[in-house]
Amino acid sequence: MVNRVAILAGDGALPLLLSVAMPDAVRVVFRGSSHQFEVDDSICEARFEQLGELFKTLKKKGVAKIVLAGSMSRPVLNPHEFDNLMRGVAAQLFEKLRHGDDALLRFVLELFDQNGFSIISAAQALPELVTKPGFLTGSEQVYNERDIYKADQLLALISSADIGQAVVVENGLVLGVETLQGTDRLLQFVAETEPKLRDGRKMGVLVKRPKKQQDLRVDIPSIGPDTIKAVSKAGLAGIVISPYKVLLIEREKMLYLATQKNIFILAQEPTL
Repeated sequence: MVNRVAILAGDGALPLLLSVAMPDAVRVVFRGSSHQFEVDDSICEARFEQLGELFKTLKKKGVAKIVLAGSMSRPVLNPHEFDNLMRGVAAQLFEKLRHGDDALLRFVLELFDQNGFSIISAAQALPELVTKPGFLTGSEQVYNERDIYKADQLLALISSADIGQAVVVENGLVLGVETLQGTDRLLQFVAETEPKLRDGRKMGVLVKRPKKQQDLRVDIPSIGPDTIKAVSKAGLAGIVISPYKVLLIEREKMLYLATQKNIFILAQEPTL
């Protein structure tokens, strides 16, 4: 079989969803990196230090397209175990590792492209993972439009510095900004904020959008059932996302939970 797709899987539910939707795809996991697949003979286990060997394996299996899915921490690399390809790009790789995730991802994408693979996004592979503009749950909820505007202002600033994709604003006050630790930790931080510092009327919003110039083929924001639980625990009114540019993981379960917990979800273009 030629022109196959390979799913390079990180952690979380997204690689599993893609695997079900594309049963003929080659599933790849990386040694030492978390994932949700059961490792058996149908799984290709690769090593970050030996991408050249992975490329050879994928070509033998007829793979032409790659989907990178799931969260993946920066690997701890052992240069002594590099294959020929990795030794050839080692200097560039270690230079990129000193910068933000965007620079590193662009470098990895270039490697795949130079070796004959095209990268497709999870949204291309499974279009129902994204949504058009409008309310997914709730409507005309009690929230402050100015909070969304303020969040978008802040996201524009941190985006240019490659910091994060999410901000929580409540009644004009910034309660938290996403950093390397991710959205879950942001919402945990908000939940732990002293009540005297907050409005108390459950009006805050989590605004989550891609960073400017972010390559959505490999690094697209997502929300899911766990996000809803964390938003509820943080005492927020709802979530604002960008249409077509944020993945909805386990969509039906997420929407059910949001309705049960009276959390609105609004897909709306940035206000800036």
